[in-house]
Amino acid sequence: MMNNQIAEYNAALKNKPALEIVRWGIARANHRAIVSTNFRPYEAVILHLCVQVQPDIPVIWVDHGYNRPATYRFAEQLCNNLNLNLKIYLPKLSAAHRDAIYGPIPSIDNEAELKKFSAMMKLEPFQRSMKEFAPTVWFTALRKVQNPYRATLDILSEDKTYHTIKVSPVFYWTDADMEAYLKQHNLPNEWDYFDPTKADEKRECGLHIK
Repeated sequence: MMNNQIAEYNAALKNKPALEIVRWGIARANHRAIVSTNFRPYEAVILHLCVQVQPDIPVIWVDHGYNRPATYRFAEQLCNNLNLNLKIYLPKLSAAHRDAIYGPIPSIDNEAELKKFSAMMKLEPFQRSMKEFAPTVWFTALRKVQNPYRATLDILSEDKTYHTIKVSPVFYWTDADMEAYLKQHNLPNEWDYFDPTKADEKRECGLHIK
């Protein structure tokens, strides 16, 4: 898909309902769509949207091993509620093994070590998942309001690293929109969440950087 085509599609999709955007993406995926999740707050929205259109869509989760207990319970709840086709990818080293060899999780003040940590515990397993599934369409829950980098993106973007089209159906949604969707569909949410590969909500771990 050329850049001018992506721009045209983004203009056409901007005011479409999120479910319609998911249908649009699934129709063009040639049976090779995935959705990624980290079970952070509001993730029930993108997962609910995707399984409505394709109930067996592969749900890719990189479990880096440092999730809080609440995140694991939330993941279990959503898997049961939505009958998710969950595909869990783990780092080559467990969290305990990694900490014993390399020490505690690097702080946000140590960017170089934090990047190494992210590459080892999150990016490598995700790269493995993308190689195995080779999706033509990758659904994400990216939103414009999340951080300055994401504000530069759009509903559709080409991911040259994974040779796929990234589709973010809720890109223009506010937190209030997300809350309303959860309430409308009686979906759970969980706020006790922390991603050690980001260390800060405004920082990208590298997964979505082109």
